[in-house]
Amino acid sequence: MVDRLANSEANHRRILMVENAFGSGGEPLQVPGRVLVGEGVLTKICRKKPKPRQFFLFNDILVYGNIVIDKKKYNKQHVLGLVDVQLSSIEDDGDLKYGWQIISPNKSFAVYAATATEKAEWMAHINKCIDDLRKKSGIAGPSVEGAAVWVPDSNANQCMVCQKSKFSAINRRHHCRKCGALVCGACSKNKWLLPHISSKPVRICGKCYAALRSGTASKSPEEGSDRIEQTPDNSKKRVESAEFPPPPAEEDLPAPPPAADLMVAEEPVATDETAERDDDSSDDEGGTPFNGSDKAGSSDEDDDDETEEGAGKVSPPETTFYSGEGDQV
Repeated sequence: MVDRLANSEANHRRILMVENAFGSGGEPLQVPGRVLVGEGVLTKICRKKPKPRQFFLFNDILVYGNIVIDKKKYNKQHVLGLVDVQLSSIEDDGDLKYGWQIISPNKSFAVYAATATEKAEWMAHINKCIDDLRKKSGIAGPSVEGAAVWVPDSNANQCMVCQKSKFSAINRRHHCRKCGALVCGACSKNKWLLPHISSKPVRICGKCYAALRSGTASKSPEEGSDRIEQTPDNSKKRVESAEFPPPPAEEDLPAPPPAADLMVAEEPVATDETAERDDDSSDDEGGTPFNGSDKAGSSDEDDDDETEEGAGKVSPPETTFYSGEGDQV
């Protein structure tokens, strides 16, 4: 099907429409052999709350963005190369149904479809594109580790590591870039080089740092992975930088702030003391640093979390997969 559509006028027209809908803020999508396989609205779990996002599945990339005017205009385009993408189904939980995780080296997140059928179609088409792409490239599986799925801000009111420090406008949330947990500043003082996420050392929690330092780290979100470098004689050794102190012992962690500081303002104003910026925050593929100031109460910004133009103009979820000249399945 993909090969049949690659040089069709209908496929060319569809891709051009996607390019125009993103405007100058998006990257060119017309590439020889590229096919638009399907498109539709999925609910993406963002840092603050679930939000509708428009997704476009191509045979080699997955593109998504914020909906400004439904089916006409989108912004904040993100592009994920499919060759290293993995999918993981999520069990239904109350009102959250028909979801799965999209795991990629730069960014991972959860999305939800409107129905079980839509979920099955999306996952089947994405996995088919991934399998075909890897076969053509001679790749058995993902070549690099996937980024952690961040825990939404609303899922924890206190640090998930020390279980003591409550988040507030003063005691701000941070995300561990290794496991995605919400942690306080005291439990995330250390940084580690995770090349699949950033070229610079990124913030990690004390548990992940201890696992990485001890060499017990694995690819699981709770444990992380080893940092290895090649020596001149081609043997491998573990890298342990002396600039990072060991993680604090539980008894050395600061006591929770006074009760007066635990009042969480809905829209607190950041001060010079609390407006710390994580220098490793970045967008999806392309690695453009996030240069905006963080909001008080949270040190991390979901890169597509802020723009809400047209948020109330989204029509009921609709998914289209293309099978031929003007056909859809």
